[in-house]
Amino acid sequence: MTAELHQTKMATAAEPPFHEESEAVWGRAWGAHDEVGTLRTVLVRPPGPALDRIRADAWDEESQALVDPDGGWYWTDRRPPDPARVTAQHDGLIAALEDEGVEVVRAAPMGDTFTKAMYVRDPLVTVPGGAIIARMAVRMRRGEEADITRVVAGAGMPILSTLTGTATLEGGSFTKLRDGVAALGTSIRCNDAGAEQLREVLARIGWELIVVPLPGYTIHIDLHLAMLDLDLALVDAPGLPYGFLMRLKAMGIDVIHADPSEAWGLNLLALGPRRVLMAEGSPRSAALMRDAGVDVRTVPYDELQRNGGGVHCSTMELVRDPAA
Repeated sequence: MTAELHQTKMATAAEPPFHEESEAVWGRAWGAHDEVGTLRTVLVRPPGPALDRIRADAWDEESQALVDPDGGWYWTDRRPPDPARVTAQHDGLIAALEDEGVEVVRAAPMGDTFTKAMYVRDPLVTVPGGAIIARMAVRMRRGEEADITRVVAGAGMPILSTLTGTATLEGGSFTKLRDGVAALGTSIRCNDAGAEQLREVLARIGWELIVVPLPGYTIHIDLHLAMLDLDLALVDAPGLPYGFLMRLKAMGIDVIHADPSEAWGLNLLALGPRRVLMAEGSPRSAALMRDAGVDVRTVPYDELQRNGGGVHCSTMELVRDPAA
Protein backbone atom coordinates (compact mmCIF):
# COMPACT_ATOMS: atom_id res chain seq x y z
CA MET A 1 0.00 0.00 0.00
CA THR A 2 2.91 2.35 0.76
CA ALA A 3 4.31 1.87 -2.74
CA GLU A 4 0.93 2.74 -4.26
CA LEU A 5 0.76 5.92 -2.20
CA HIS A 6 4.23 6.89 -3.40
CA GLN A 7 3.12 6.50 -7.00
CA THR A 8 -0.03 8.59 -6.54
CA LYS A 9 2.19 11.43 -5.36
CA MET A 10 4.14 11.15 -8.64
CA ALA A 11 1.22 11.14 -11.05
CA THR A 12 1.99 11.24 -14.76
CA ALA A 13 2.56 14.84 -15.87
CA ALA A 14 1.20 14.62 -19.43
CA GLU A 15 0.11 18.25 -19.29
CA PRO A 16 1.22 20.82 -20.29
CA PRO A 17 2.20 19.53 -23.74
CA PHE A 18 5.83 19.27 -24.85
CA HIS A 19 5.95 22.52 -26.81
CA GLU A 20 4.43 24.56 -23.99
CA GLU A 21 7.13 23.55 -21.54
CA SER A 22 10.05 22.88 -23.92
CA GLU A 23 11.92 26.05 -22.95
CA ALA A 24 11.64 25.26 -19.24
CA VAL A 25 12.66 21.61 -19.70
CA TRP A 26 15.19 21.91 -22.56
CA GLY A 27 16.64 25.29 -21.66
CA ARG A 28 15.81 27.19 -24.85
CA ALA A 29 13.06 27.65 -27.39
CA TRP A 30 14.82 25.31 -29.83
CA GLY A 31 13.98 25.17 -33.51
CA ALA A 32 12.25 27.60 -35.84
CA HIS A 33 8.68 28.49 -36.78
CA ASP A 34 9.72 30.02 -40.12
CA GLU A 35 12.77 30.85 -42.27
CA VAL A 36 12.86 34.60 -41.70
CA GLY A 37 12.61 35.49 -38.01
CA THR A 38 15.69 36.84 -36.26
CA LEU A 39 18.38 34.16 -36.36
CA ARG A 40 19.80 33.42 -32.91
CA THR A 41 21.82 30.20 -33.22
CA VAL A 42 23.16 28.51 -36.34
CA LEU A 43 25.02 25.28 -37.08
CA VAL A 44 28.08 25.14 -39.35
CA ARG A 45 30.87 22.65 -40.05
CA PRO A 46 34.32 23.67 -41.33
CA PRO A 47 35.33 21.80 -44.52
CA GLY A 48 38.33 20.10 -42.90
CA PRO A 49 40.92 17.93 -44.67
CA ALA A 50 38.40 15.89 -46.70
CA LEU A 51 38.78 18.24 -49.69
CA ASP A 52 42.45 17.25 -49.93
CA ARG A 53 41.25 14.06 -51.68
CA ILE A 54 40.14 15.98 -54.77
CA ARG A 55 42.69 15.47 -57.57
CA ALA A 56 43.51 17.52 -60.66
CA ASP A 57 43.82 14.36 -62.82
CA ALA A 58 40.15 13.41 -62.32
CA TRP A 59 38.60 15.79 -64.86
CA ASP A 60 35.46 14.37 -66.47
CA GLU A 61 34.63 16.15 -69.71
CA GLU A 62 31.01 15.02 -69.79
CA SER A 63 30.34 16.20 -66.22
CA GLN A 64 32.54 19.28 -66.58
CA ALA A 65 33.91 18.53 -63.12
CA LEU A 66 36.62 16.69 -61.26
CA VAL A 67 34.93 13.40 -60.40
CA ASP A 68 36.05 10.58 -58.14
CA PRO A 69 35.79 7.34 -60.18
CA ASP A 70 34.76 5.59 -56.94
CA GLY A 71 31.87 8.01 -56.35
CA GLY A 72 33.26 9.68 -53.23
CA TRP A 73 33.43 13.32 -54.40
CA TYR A 74 33.09 15.80 -57.23
CA TRP A 75 34.34 19.37 -57.68
CA THR A 76 32.95 21.66 -60.37
CA ASP A 77 36.21 23.15 -61.63
CA ARG A 78 39.33 21.94 -63.44
CA ARG A 79 41.45 23.17 -60.55
CA PRO A 80 41.30 21.31 -57.20
CA PRO A 81 40.36 23.23 -54.04
CA ASP A 82 42.70 25.96 -52.90
CA PRO A 83 43.09 25.18 -49.15
CA ALA A 84 43.81 28.78 -48.19
CA ARG A 85 40.72 30.10 -50.01
CA VAL A 86 38.56 27.29 -48.63
CA THR A 87 39.54 28.14 -45.07
CA ALA A 88 39.34 31.90 -45.55
CA GLN A 89 35.89 31.81 -47.13
CA HIS A 90 34.36 29.52 -44.51
CA ASP A 91 35.95 31.58 -41.74
CA GLY A 92 34.48 34.65 -43.43
CA LEU A 93 31.01 33.11 -43.34
CA ILE A 94 31.36 32.45 -39.60
CA ALA A 95 32.74 35.93 -38.98
CA ALA A 96 29.79 37.53 -40.79
CA LEU A 97 27.31 35.49 -38.75
CA GLU A 98 29.00 36.39 -35.47
CA ASP A 99 29.18 40.04 -36.50
CA GLU A 100 25.40 39.90 -36.87
CA GLY A 101 25.11 38.67 -33.28
CA VAL A 102 24.35 35.06 -34.22
CA GLU A 103 25.65 32.30 -31.95
CA VAL A 104 27.56 29.79 -34.09
CA VAL A 105 27.68 26.11 -33.15
CA ARG A 106 30.63 24.45 -34.90
CA ALA A 107 30.46 20.75 -35.71
CA ALA A 108 33.92 19.18 -35.99
CA PRO A 109 35.09 18.13 -39.46
CA MET A 110 34.30 14.50 -40.22
CA GLY A 111 36.68 11.91 -41.66
CA ASP A 112 38.44 12.36 -44.98
CA THR A 113 35.74 10.47 -46.90
CA PHE A 114 33.07 13.09 -46.11
CA THR A 115 33.81 15.83 -48.64
CA LYS A 116 30.26 17.25 -48.52
CA ALA A 117 29.78 17.26 -44.72
CA MET A 118 30.34 21.02 -44.60
CA TYR A 119 26.81 21.36 -46.00
CA VAL A 120 25.06 20.91 -42.65
CA ARG A 121 21.67 21.93 -44.03
CA ASP A 122 21.04 18.49 -45.49
CA PRO A 123 21.20 15.86 -42.69
CA LEU A 124 18.33 17.45 -40.72
CA VAL A 125 15.46 19.90 -40.67
CA THR A 126 14.49 22.10 -37.74
CA VAL A 127 10.94 22.94 -36.70
CA PRO A 128 9.40 24.33 -33.50
CA GLY A 129 10.74 22.28 -30.62
CA GLY A 130 13.72 20.57 -32.20
CA ALA A 131 15.23 18.64 -35.08
CA ILE A 132 14.07 15.93 -37.43
CA ILE A 133 16.99 13.81 -38.62
CA ALA A 134 16.91 13.16 -42.35
CA ARG A 135 18.31 10.26 -44.38
CA MET A 136 20.81 11.23 -47.05
CA ALA A 137 20.12 9.99 -50.55
CA VAL A 138 23.65 9.49 -51.86
CA ARG A 139 26.28 7.05 -50.61
CA MET A 140 29.00 9.69 -50.40
CA ARG A 141 26.98 11.39 -47.62
CA ARG A 142 25.40 8.45 -45.84
CA GLY A 143 26.72 8.49 -42.27
CA GLU A 144 26.50 12.24 -41.73
CA GLU A 145 23.11 11.72 -40.07
CA ALA A 146 24.53 9.99 -36.99
CA ASP A 147 27.25 12.60 -36.51
CA ILE A 148 24.88 15.55 -36.85
CA THR A 149 22.52 13.93 -34.35
CA ARG A 150 25.31 13.78 -31.78
CA VAL A 151 26.24 17.40 -32.47
CA VAL A 152 22.80 18.96 -32.11
CA ALA A 153 21.76 16.70 -29.23
CA GLY A 154 25.04 17.58 -27.54
CA ALA A 155 24.13 21.26 -27.90
CA GLY A 156 20.90 20.49 -26.05
CA MET A 157 18.43 20.35 -28.93
CA PRO A 158 15.60 17.79 -28.79
CA ILE A 159 15.50 15.17 -31.55
CA LEU A 160 11.85 14.89 -32.53
CA SER A 161 12.18 12.05 -35.04
CA THR A 162 14.52 10.17 -37.38
CA LEU A 163 13.62 9.01 -40.88
CA THR A 164 13.80 5.26 -41.35
CA GLY A 165 13.12 2.53 -43.89
CA THR A 166 13.74 3.49 -47.51
CA ALA A 167 12.86 7.14 -46.99
CA THR A 168 15.32 9.70 -48.34
CA LEU A 169 15.15 13.37 -47.47
CA GLU A 170 17.66 16.23 -47.39
CA GLY A 171 17.19 19.52 -45.56
CA GLY A 172 18.07 21.66 -48.57
CA SER A 173 14.73 20.69 -50.08
CA PHE A 174 12.66 21.74 -47.04
CA THR A 175 11.42 25.24 -46.33
CA LYS A 176 9.09 26.70 -43.72
CA LEU A 177 6.75 29.05 -45.58
CA ARG A 178 5.23 30.39 -42.37
CA ASP A 179 4.36 29.07 -38.93
CA GLY A 180 2.32 25.92 -39.54
CA VAL A 181 3.03 25.42 -43.25
CA ALA A 182 6.15 23.92 -44.84
CA ALA A 183 7.12 22.77 -48.32
CA LEU A 184 9.23 19.81 -49.37
CA GLY A 185 10.62 19.50 -52.87
CA THR A 186 10.55 15.85 -53.89
CA SER A 187 13.33 14.97 -56.29
CA ILE A 188 16.11 12.54 -57.12
CA ARG A 189 17.26 13.18 -53.52
CA CYS A 190 13.94 13.35 -51.64
CA ASN A 191 11.50 10.53 -52.31
CA ASP A 192 7.79 10.02 -51.60
CA ALA A 193 8.54 7.82 -48.58
CA GLY A 194 10.58 10.65 -47.08
CA ALA A 195 7.74 13.11 -47.72
CA GLU A 196 5.22 10.79 -46.07
CA GLN A 197 7.32 10.26 -42.95
CA LEU A 198 7.96 13.99 -42.68
CA ARG A 199 4.24 14.69 -43.11
CA GLU A 200 3.45 12.36 -40.21
CA VAL A 201 5.96 14.05 -37.91
CA LEU A 202 4.77 17.54 -38.82
CA ALA A 203 1.15 16.53 -38.27
CA ARG A 204 1.99 15.84 -34.62
CA ILE A 205 2.76 19.54 -34.16
CA GLY A 206 -0.22 20.65 -36.24
CA TRP A 207 1.75 21.56 -39.36
CA GLU A 208 0.76 21.13 -43.00
CA LEU A 209 3.31 19.84 -45.53
CA ILE A 210 3.03 20.91 -49.16
CA VAL A 211 4.81 18.44 -51.44
CA VAL A 212 6.41 20.15 -54.44
CA PRO A 213 7.58 17.77 -57.21
CA LEU A 214 10.73 19.34 -58.63
CA PRO A 215 11.46 18.98 -62.35
CA GLY A 216 14.22 16.99 -64.01
CA TYR A 217 17.39 16.40 -62.03
CA THR A 218 16.89 19.32 -59.66
CA ILE A 219 17.89 18.09 -56.22
CA HIS A 220 16.76 20.75 -53.71
CA ILE A 221 14.15 23.46 -53.50
CA ASP A 222 16.65 25.97 -52.08
CA LEU A 223 18.01 26.64 -55.56
CA HIS A 224 14.53 27.79 -56.60
CA LEU A 225 12.95 29.40 -53.54
CA ALA A 226 14.26 31.61 -50.73
CA MET A 227 11.96 33.15 -48.15
CA LEU A 228 12.83 36.80 -47.45
CA ASP A 229 9.91 37.66 -45.18
CA LEU A 230 6.58 36.09 -44.31
CA ASP A 231 5.08 37.81 -47.36
CA LEU A 232 8.06 37.91 -49.73
CA ALA A 233 10.17 35.30 -51.52
CA LEU A 234 12.91 35.17 -54.14
CA VAL A 235 12.06 32.53 -56.74
CA ASP A 236 13.32 30.81 -59.85
CA ALA A 237 9.91 30.36 -61.42
CA PRO A 238 10.96 27.86 -64.15
CA GLY A 239 12.21 25.53 -61.41
CA LEU A 240 8.88 25.43 -59.54
CA PRO A 241 5.49 23.98 -60.54
CA TYR A 242 2.84 26.49 -61.56
CA GLY A 243 0.43 25.15 -58.93
CA PHE A 244 2.95 25.84 -56.17
CA LEU A 245 3.56 29.38 -57.43
CA MET A 246 -0.19 29.93 -57.26
CA ARG A 247 -0.23 28.51 -53.73
CA LEU A 248 2.39 31.08 -52.70
CA LYS A 249 0.21 33.82 -54.21
CA ALA A 250 -2.86 32.53 -52.36
CA MET A 251 -0.88 32.67 -49.11
CA GLY A 252 -0.15 36.34 -49.74
CA ILE A 253 3.51 35.78 -50.59
CA ASP A 254 4.79 38.20 -53.22
CA VAL A 255 7.70 36.98 -55.34
CA ILE A 256 10.85 38.52 -56.76
CA HIS A 257 12.11 36.71 -59.84
CA ALA A 258 15.82 35.99 -59.45
CA ASP A 259 18.14 36.69 -62.34
CA PRO A 260 18.28 33.37 -64.26
CA SER A 261 21.99 33.77 -65.02
CA GLU A 262 22.92 33.75 -61.31
CA ALA A 263 22.66 30.13 -60.24
CA TRP A 264 23.65 30.71 -56.60
CA GLY A 265 21.55 33.83 -56.05
CA LEU A 266 18.79 31.97 -54.25
CA ASN A 267 21.04 29.95 -51.93
CA LEU A 268 20.94 32.55 -49.19
CA LEU A 269 20.30 32.66 -45.44
CA ALA A 270 17.78 35.01 -43.84
CA LEU A 271 19.23 36.77 -40.79
CA GLY A 272 15.86 38.34 -40.00
CA PRO A 273 12.82 39.73 -41.82
CA ARG A 274 14.05 41.29 -45.10
CA ARG A 275 17.70 40.90 -44.11
CA VAL A 276 19.81 38.21 -45.79
CA LEU A 277 23.35 36.89 -46.02
CA MET A 278 24.35 35.63 -49.46
CA ALA A 279 27.45 34.86 -51.50
CA GLU A 280 29.08 37.45 -53.70
CA GLY A 281 28.57 36.87 -57.41
CA SER A 282 24.82 37.46 -57.86
CA PRO A 283 24.68 41.27 -58.15
CA ARG A 284 21.50 41.44 -60.23
CA SER A 285 19.49 39.26 -57.85
CA ALA A 286 20.90 41.25 -54.93
CA ALA A 287 19.85 44.50 -56.60
CA LEU A 288 16.32 43.19 -57.17
CA MET A 289 16.04 42.34 -53.48
CA ARG A 290 17.43 45.70 -52.39
CA ASP A 291 14.89 47.44 -54.64
CA ALA A 292 12.19 45.54 -52.71
CA GLY A 293 13.52 46.78 -49.38
CA VAL A 294 15.66 43.78 -48.47
CA ASP A 295 18.96 44.45 -46.68
CA VAL A 296 21.59 42.26 -48.37
CA ARG A 297 24.99 41.36 -46.91
CA THR A 298 27.45 39.38 -49.03
CA VAL A 299 30.51 37.23 -48.36
CA PRO A 300 33.03 35.64 -50.76
CA TYR A 301 32.01 31.99 -51.24
CA ASP A 302 32.82 31.02 -54.82
CA GLU A 303 35.52 28.49 -53.87
CA LEU A 304 33.15 26.52 -51.66
CA GLN A 305 30.32 26.68 -54.19
CA ARG A 306 32.53 24.51 -56.42
CA ASN A 307 31.91 21.70 -53.94
CA GLY A 308 28.21 21.79 -54.81
CA GLY A 309 26.67 24.03 -52.16
CA GLY A 310 26.30 27.63 -51.05
CA VAL A 311 25.64 29.77 -47.98
CA HIS A 312 22.22 28.25 -47.29
CA CYS A 313 23.59 24.72 -47.69
CA SER A 314 26.39 25.51 -45.24
CA THR A 315 24.14 26.65 -42.39
CA MET A 316 21.19 25.33 -40.39
CA GLU A 317 19.15 27.39 -37.98
CA LEU A 318 18.97 25.84 -34.51
CA VAL A 319 17.19 28.76 -32.84
CA ARG A 320 15.23 31.43 -34.70
CA ASP A 321 12.69 33.85 -33.25
CA PRO A 322 9.22 33.60 -34.78
CA ALA A 323 8.76 36.35 -37.36
CA ALA A 324 5.04 36.74 -36.69
